[in-house]
Amino acid sequence: MDRELYGREAVFQDSGLAARLIGLTPYRFARTAYEHGDDPPVTVFTGGRGMGKTALLKQVRNAYKGATPLALLDCAHIEPPADHGPGWNELTGALAELAGQFAPRGFASAPVEFPRLSLGLVAVASTSWSREDEERARHDLQRLGPVLATVDAAKGAGATWVTKVLSKLAANFAEATAPMAGLLAEATVETVLEEVFGRSQRRSESWYGNYRNAGGRGKIGLQYLANDFEQGGRRRQEAESFLVGALVEDLNRAFTGLLRAGARSGRPVLLLDNAHEPLGRQLIEPILRDRTAGRRDRVVVLASSRVRDHEGMRRATRLRLPETTRLAPCPRGTDITSGILAVELTPLSPAHAQSAFDRHDPAGRTPADLARGVHRLTGGRPLGVTLLGRTAGETPVELRPALTPGALLDLRVELREDTPPVPVAPTLLGELLPGEHHGRLAVLAAAHDETSARLLAHTRLPGESPDGDMALEVRDRLRAEGWPESREHFVADPLLRALLLHRLRFEDGEGYATWRAVHETLHRHYDLEAGLAYRLHHELALGRTQQAVTHLRVTFPRPDIEHWLGRLRFIASAPYPRTRDRTGPDPRRAVALGQRPPDLMPAGLDADTTELHLRLRRLLHAVWLLTDPLALPDGEVIEKLAFELRQLSGRHLTGNRPLWDAATHWPTDIRAWRELSLPPAREDGV
Repeated sequence: MDRELYGREAVFQDSGLAARLIGLTPYRFARTAYEHGDDPPVTVFTGGRGMGKTALLKQVRNAYKGATPLALLDCAHIEPPADHGPGWNELTGALAELAGQFAPRGFASAPVEFPRLSLGLVAVASTSWSREDEERARHDLQRLGPVLATVDAAKGAGATWVTKVLSKLAANFAEATAPMAGLLAEATVETVLEEVFGRSQRRSESWYGNYRNAGGRGKIGLQYLANDFEQGGRRRQEAESFLVGALVEDLNRAFTGLLRAGARSGRPVLLLDNAHEPLGRQLIEPILRDRTAGRRDRVVVLASSRVRDHEGMRRATRLRLPETTRLAPCPRGTDITSGILAVELTPLSPAHAQSAFDRHDPAGRTPADLARGVHRLTGGRPLGVTLLGRTAGETPVELRPALTPGALLDLRVELREDTPPVPVAPTLLGELLPGEHHGRLAVLAAAHDETSARLLAHTRLPGESPDGDMALEVRDRLRAEGWPESREHFVADPLLRALLLHRLRFEDGEGYATWRAVHETLHRHYDLEAGLAYRLHHELALGRTQQAVTHLRVTFPRPDIEHWLGRLRFIASAPYPRTRDRTGPDPRRAVALGQRPPDLMPAGLDADTTELHLRLRRLLHAVWLLTDPLALPDGEVIEKLAFELRQLSGRHLTGNRPLWDAATHWPTDIRAWRELSLPPAREDGV
């Protein structure tokens, strides 16, 4: 069953990008005009983890499966066969896998034969076989059976041709004291041509006459190909590129001639996930070189790349996904990478997030703002939106009205019917940062910059990075994964930071020892002058608010009230020290509404100063709650925020206007799910 993809209409509508490249509408397979004629670009969808690149390629596969030859390959996960010979590497393994996927007959497409690719793979498989290791040669040949079966299903799948190849090789070994890869390749290819290929298919050998220095002689070309593959280095790269060309040529021949008779429509589709990996370039660049040289093919290449500014896309035409809805121009220049159309996947809109929640909670039992709150937390990252939407839908009905984004992270979700539910936050974190040491990243997520991250690494994670500076190492890894950067947070992405802080908070049970140790370390790091706002920020993260309120009260009369508002906003951006599975309203709400008096007041305050202190305490808790990405806006608290700011405006000698503007515009910012603007009413929210 297809996943529901939101915000990807530009690809999948009847006149969308996929239809214009493939020549068929998705699912219905009606013919449609090709946008790029006989020169389609290689289309690469770019975006960080969780942006839905893999889901998009799988949806293309599902939308066109059976209508046209199609194959999907993950360039990051090519499993090597056990005890393979030197003729196997990631590229030859990938080509064999692709041929196996392209070959079968579909309900609207004839089977595809791969005679040229078969001969090339057979030739390189023979490299470095020896008289003493006949069993390895047997295994290597048998592994090529599925590719040869595309030429003749009965003969290719049988074992007769393998036995005869080995017999001919034995004869060659007896005659040569030092057999060369080219001679073995010739003997192997001759036997395969005789035993598996039909008379017309044997002509495919001549295609290798175009290989370097072959002079139109196919067998010589295959010998040179095997020699170059064995030699390694630049020669092997040439041989590998020619093998990619063999795959493309076989796909072309499958369409040539038949197209006039109407036996095929559309184009074959090659889907490459994680194409930023070296294997992706090995598969794509030979196609681009041939197209730049004027050689045309019929293959539609759709790929994904986590690295937006990959060197392999240096001259790509770049568009955002919505811009490709009707047209996707890609002018070709002299650089081969100008044949790439790089399409940046955009985040989901709030409406898409609401649709995802409506799908899993059609009766609307969750809070009205929950989908919008999840959109704010995730930044519209599809993985986060869909997983949290599914979690909300699996929550018992009686618990749904109290859900918040933070509460969703505490739950478990059933991803598959045949597996038990899994914890949401660790599962989502594992998808966004696979293969990483999440424990140490959680510690560094509390840092504000490289300096504070380095402090935490030295004090809280000694010995974790013996090779160098852990802060710089983690920074570079986050950059390589395409995560954003900011001046206020070492881990800038709100969702990633929230997940790491969730781990930091709850990894050691209910004692919160690691959380306290990390924030106490940062609290001590900042001095009482320049770093006071940072100290107070971490005091809030430790659940201590009195010093922050006192500081806001003492500094309130100063003339630069915009700076004061900025410090209020920064201090209140501290992560809240939540307790897991807490029921009932957020404790900050009662304080913000004046329903919970402080346990202890500073000594020596007169009545007027006491009133100011309590007002600022209510304001601090209101801002802390209303800007928390794990909480939801509360209308009563928003009104209280505005009231407190208006009251403060009336008692400040020079800053009444910024305070009044904050009372007017900060509630608007909160309701619009924006950061609190500084100065108030500034549209960019900075």
